[in-house]
Amino acid sequence: MPLRCLVLASGRGSNFQALLEASARPQAPFTLKALITDRTPCGAEALAARWQVPAECLPYRDFSTRAAFDETLAHRVRAAAPDLVLCAGFMRVLGPSFFDACPAPLLNIHPSLLPAHRGLHTHRQVLAAGDAFHGASVHWVTRELDGGPLLAQARLAVAPEDTEESLAARVLKLEHALYPQALAYLTEGGWNAPPLTLGWDGEALVPWP
Repeated sequence: MPLRCLVLASGRGSNFQALLEASARPQAPFTLKALITDRTPCGAEALAARWQVPAECLPYRDFSTRAAFDETLAHRVRAAAPDLVLCAGFMRVLGPSFFDACPAPLLNIHPSLLPAHRGLHTHRQVLAAGDAFHGASVHWVTRELDGGPLLAQARLAVAPEDTEESLAARVLKLEHALYPQALAYLTEGGWNAPPLTLGWDGEALVPWP
């Protein structure tokens, strides 16, 4: 049975679109049952309408405290009863109030090779550090920011001419392939499967090394 997933998103929704397209393939290992955003309008909201995925917005600015937002979001997730929650460009850091109230497991995709370069501006961090490789990680969401166990990673070589913008574009394309692949790996290997490590040749995911 495909995993029933709820997506959390904040922005243009490019990873959400990649997940939508993958979920529409024959024998896809997951389905997208709902979307929750924290701002409106946003690209993810428009995509949900186009793909007829039920969507709800919880504007974070409408809440007086972070805890109030987290508790309401947890309530909405519990009501939807998904097998799995997928963070796809969701820009809110979830606090203790959310984790205290929400039993559903969460995955996130982060544009770095965790545990390196947590937080924001990862492409800038990679260039400043002189790293030879960059990439993306799909990891379990815990109370520690970008600190949960890894499910899958994919990497690419940093070129001498790379800029923040060129790295961002290449890593985003990698993310669009990695997130659906990680979900397929999860359904095949089980919830305790060891982390999957892949490379990116510019067009497709490949075995690593």
